[in-house]
Amino acid sequence: MEHRKRTRRRTAPSRVAVANQSPLANIAALIDEGGQITIGALHPVACAAIANDEDNCLAMLSRTSGETLAQLLERLDSAIARAWETEEFTDEINVQPRRTKSR
Repeated sequence: MEHRKRTRRRTAPSRVAVANQSPLANIAALIDEGGQITIGALHPVACAAIANDEDNCLAMLSRTSGETLAQLLERLDSAIARAWETEEFTDEINVQPRRTKSR
């Protein structure tokens, strides 16, 4: 059986949602391209939203106090766009605590 060579898919800038596209267009494009999102508890975070493609974790968000699920999804959609446009990946889950000087 012959192995097929897999080509690495690149994210085209045109996939990023613009103002007149449907809400959550970046999430839809990610899923259409074989990526996925996960929403739910991720101990110790009560509610997390994670987006990844086959190569990268694009965003890991923590739901803030008073934030609706719809608002969390909108933030996730924006974080996906930012990752595609600038390769800046958002991680609110694995935040290192600030070190303070001890006296």
